[in-house]
Amino acid sequence: MSAKTNGKAIAANPDHEALGFLLAQFYLTSFRGALPALESQADAEGWSYRHFLRQGLEIEAHARDERKLQRLRKEAELPEGKTLAALDAAKLTIANRRHLEELCGGGFIDRAENVLAFGLPGRGKTHYLSAIGHELVYRQQRRVWFTPTYKLVQRLLEAKRELRLETLLRKLDLFEVIILDDLGYLQQSREEMEVLFTFFAERYERRSVMISSNLVFSKWEQIFHDPMTAMAAIDRLVHHSVILEFGGESHRSSSKTNPRTDRR
Repeated sequence: MSAKTNGKAIAANPDHEALGFLLAQFYLTSFRGALPALESQADAEGWSYRHFLRQGLEIEAHARDERKLQRLRKEAELPEGKTLAALDAAKLTIANRRHLEELCGGGFIDRAENVLAFGLPGRGKTHYLSAIGHELVYRQQRRVWFTPTYKLVQRLLEAKRELRLETLLRKLDLFEVIILDDLGYLQQSREEMEVLFTFFAERYERRSVMISSNLVFSKWEQIFHDPMTAMAAIDRLVHHSVILEFGGESHRSSSKTNPRTDRR
């Protein structure tokens, strides 16, 4: 390849082509894409080779961080609108406001602690847990997954019937925290609750779960259809946990009264 300047042909710089090829070989694609602009700026400003290398690697690192963040956002499947910025902190109790910043810091994940949010429907449990999930992804690039509880149960039961439950549990173990929304909202069969118990047992003291539920512990026998199983599940979840209570007026009701209020 060649270029023309003032009517004279100028051969392409072989070092430029070789460097671009090597960057591609090492998958430094963002550095490679920025190479022409970097070389031009380096020549104009008299950069040292160390400064040139640093600038190129910083471009590559930033691009990789952005790609990783986008990948984590996609796999987390968090509700788009339920972020920390959209959370009405004025409607939270003092205790829940105090816990919010601490939980967004992610230390509970390192300690394999659980977060359990209880309250009647419409009290903001899902938004609260989702907002924490968004912050864990954005701030720390943690692996998070949000799912309605019934969907997880369906996946676990299907995997058990196909003799691949252990494989699915290993896959789920890759997530540092799993957010289960609306535990107990729909009644499940005993077989479905058995696989859910297996899921809790597998993550016990190793990985974190965050759960929203409209049923207090005394009513969990309705979920697991057996007092002993319910007690065992509660014991595993509560052993290392933060328990949050959501009361007051339904956020959905207040949204209908005041259309300008964000819905939960």
